Amino acid sequence: MNEELDALAAAVRLMDDESADLRLAFGLACARRVVHLLEDPRAVAAVGVLQAFVEGRCDASTFLAARREVEAVARSHPGSRSLDGAAHAAVSATNAVANALAGRALDAAGYGAYAAVYAYSGSAVMDRSAFEGEFRWQVEELARLAGARLIPPSASSRRPFGP
Repeated sequence: MNEELDALAAAVRLMDDESADLRLAFGLACARRVVHLLEDPRAVAAVGVLQAFVEGRCDASTFLAARREVEAVARSHPGSRSLDGAAHAAVSATNAVANALAGRALDAAGYGAYAAVYAYSGSAVMDRSAFEGEFRWQVEELARLAGARLIPPSASSRRPFGP
């Protein structure tokens, strides 16, 4: 849905095996952006575990346990029981966290953007322009995290995403 993010992800080779750390860091940034929308304390805790893992303060077994738990939370989220559907933002935010821990950073970004826009207004999700701010933040954040990887030496004269 965020074509500019997809292009940047391809340019920095986000999906390559050697980019796992970048995927987790970007997924973490997307999860933190919607953490205030989470309803289940286990999902909030999973964001903390992901942060610790990205910072090197968490072992793989603790990380994998948190990943499994938040995936179960995301699959079992009850959604909204009210007519306004406001809790659906929490469902998307929980899925953003689950995807972030699974290393699916672009999916985490998609769910995060949807959650942020839905939390503002359920009907806004039908208006592509409502996503512009989130999409812009995502591109800027991935560019910041990618740093020097952003512009390969052979493409330095083109500078498609950099300053």
